Amino acid sequence: MTSLKPLGKNTKQLEITHISSNGVWLLSMNKELFMSYKDFPWFKDVSLRKILNVEEPHPGHFYWPDLDIDLTVEIIEHPERFPLKMQRSNLL
Repeated sequence: MTSLKPLGKNTKQLEITHISSNGVWLLSMNKELFMSYKDFPWFKDVSLRKILNVEEPHPGHFYWPDLDIDLTVEIIEHPERFPLKMQRSNLL
C-alpha cells in the first residue's frame, strides 16, 4: 500500500522562529512577521513557554491563550495604525 501524501512535507503552518532582545518573529503561511517589544510590550519579560503557545484560529489571526493576546497580520505589519492606549485605574 502506498501513501498519497508526499514524504517530508512540513504541515506546521505557524511557528515562533526567533526571540531576541528586540522582539519576536512569527512565521505563518511562509510569511515572517516581526513584533518589536516597543510596539508589542506584552511579550517582553514573558516566559518562553507562554510566547511559544500561539494558535491561529483563523488565517491571519493569532492568539496567545496564556497571555490573552489577539493580533492580526495587519496589526503586526502596521502597529502605527493601532496605537497602544493605557487607562489609569480608578482605585484611588
